[in-house]
Amino acid sequence: MDYLQILQSYNLSAIQWVAIFFSAFIIGASKSGIKGIGIIIVIILAFVFGEKASTGILLPMLITADVLAVTYYNRHAKWKYIYKLLPWMVIGVLIGVWVGNYISEYVFKKLMGIIIIVSVIIMYYFDKKTSVKTPNNFLFASSTGLMAGFSTMIGNLAGPVSNIYFLAMRFPKNEFIATGAWLFFIINLFKLPFHIIVWKTITKETLVLNSILIPAVILGFFAGVS
Repeated sequence: MDYLQILQSYNLSAIQWVAIFFSAFIIGASKSGIKGIGIIIVIILAFVFGEKASTGILLPMLITADVLAVTYYNRHAKWKYIYKLLPWMVIGVLIGVWVGNYISEYVFKKLMGIIIIVSVIIMYYFDKKTSVKTPNNFLFASSTGLMAGFSTMIGNLAGPVSNIYFLAMRFPKNEFIATGAWLFFIINLFKLPFHIIVWKTITKETLVLNSILIPAVILGFFAGVS
């Protein structure tokens, strides 16, 4: 099957093509520091491709945007906070891999829906609060990391959870973006083999689709930082 045949095999309507190109653009913009729009991407791709399948289509585009973000904001990253959160996120990802591999598509859909709803509530709560006191201790870091790791594996939706941790550290904007960018770049690379080997949600066909969407990701990133 050649390149064009693979794209045609998705049987996407014109509206669906517009939707996924828009999603790719938003992925880039979200990694440039525009927060609160990642959930839109997840919902659109889930509607077009299905919940579990969409996670594999989304991941290579996230990694592309991560590369741009860590390159652009690299000098601002605070590595000691990444080291605190990363091991727990790895465990959370592994739990997510196991759960996602043994539940039905129907249960996966419901679980992803719950994560989306919780993410919206978290964003709404912290957006309305002018002053939020959050703990900064081992239990807080470990629990936040576990939830973020699980959420990013099941729905690529760890942003709202991890942002709670970064808010507790009271980072300036560039440090906030850079630290999160490096954290998710590492975690997304860690997730990659599980999508390919275990879930089989990343295939030659999905990578062909990614190849025409990635320019929109790049355009979105530079539109966001300009």
